Amino acid sequence: MDVRRDDERKRENEQPLQEEAKIPQTASSEEQEPEQPIKKPELIMKQDTDEQSDNMYKETAAALENAKETRTAKEKRRKASWLSPILGGIIGGGLVLGISPYLPVDKHNDAVKESQTEPKQSQNFSTKPVTDADNVPDMVEDLESTIVGVSNIQTSFGFSEDDVEESGTGSGVIFKKDGKKAYIITNNHVVEGATKVTISLYNGKTTDAKIIGSDALTDLAVLEISSKGIDKVASFGDSSKLRAGEKVIAIGNPLGLQFSRTVTEGIISGVNRTIEVSTSEGKWDMNVLQTDAAINPGNSGGPLINSGGQVIGINSLKISQTGVESLGFAIPSNDVEPIVDQLLDKGKVVRPFLGVQMIDMQQVPEQYQQNTLGLFGDQLNKGVYVDKVSPGSPAADAGMKAGDVIVKMNGKSIETTSDLRKILYTEAKAGDTVSFEVLRKGKEKTLKAKLTESKS
Repeated sequence: MDVRRDDERKRENEQPLQEEAKIPQTASSEEQEPEQPIKKPELIMKQDTDEQSDNMYKETAAALENAKETRTAKEKRRKASWLSPILGGIIGGGLVLGISPYLPVDKHNDAVKESQTEPKQSQNFSTKPVTDADNVPDMVEDLESTIVGVSNIQTSFGFSEDDVEESGTGSGVIFKKDGKKAYIITNNHVVEGATKVTISLYNGKTTDAKIIGSDALTDLAVLEISSKGIDKVASFGDSSKLRAGEKVIAIGNPLGLQFSRTVTEGIISGVNRTIEVSTSEGKWDMNVLQTDAAINPGNSGGPLINSGGQVIGINSLKISQTGVESLGFAIPSNDVEPIVDQLLDKGKVVRPFLGVQMIDMQQVPEQYQQNTLGLFGDQLNKGVYVDKVSPGSPAADAGMKAGDVIVKMNGKSIETTSDLRKILYTEAKAGDTVSFEVLRKGKEKTLKAKLTESKS
């Protein structure tokens, strides 16, 4: 399956031994699992069965009372059967519905559960719904001024003089206005390598943008422009409440500014998808929303919007393969917000630093594994091979050496470099002491490393 980023020129045939796990900087917060869809119960329609002909017979007072009791009992059973799946859905997915049923349980446990599941709203984002769910044209008209075109300008070196040319275009969304400055979210791959970034505004004007911060692994970047002429910012919603089948629209600039602010409509095809992507910092498993709303080259960095007019995702990927249609992916808004907060605050995402270069063991020839690394049996083709250890790094201080094979981190199995990054970046932070199980010459060793903050 060919997973491609819009507007991204991939480098093929990369040498695997050069993959750097120097661990660029990552979000230290764990990913939140979106709620499972709640099935709507099938409504049972009540039919009137009480009509009987007076010409047929008369009911006595006792018969009427018995009939009434029978109907009451049936009605209670009918209501109980109808309410059962609803209560089960509410109890299992109260966060999705946004309600909390009154149940006789311990209040302390309720408070703990609520604090664990309720997403924290960043103060850098507006959350107010901006439109009526049934009026898409009005919603689009209301949001259009927050959608921008992003042009990546790069300098190429010719024989006589430097040439400046547009390397690619994408989309972005204005999410914050603060005094004389306004801020835009887009994809990292839209602006990566840019010598200069220009923004095309809704009114047709263009302006230069400054890259405040970007992150290759999460494919997000924040740009700054003058707030002159910026009257509105986009509102962001809670992506954890999304369910498959909900209507969404995408607004962006497919194939460039010629088709600026193109609107496509579709549904959420799936939540909690994981797509492996290749980035300038190595491979990464990205958590995404799947949609069948058309996403084409140039849509990257633009918003995916729910029926309330709120941004619930940033469009980033599509699967381009013969015979495959309508497989687009967006970064969930709940994943976007904490990364953007860090980019605004520090210009980068702070991630823990281990200090090793590594490759997947599946890429190491078995003959080398057996004859040089001393591995055998079920030790083969598992874990990641440590190609190099940076002097003075946490890995070096822990006693890790080139030629070691990392098979576990904090008790969790490691199969690929992507596995190690995922655990390291989402379950650990600078200052933590983590344990590694390694194979050295076929023997198991346990090493403990105190992580530091990446300087890059």
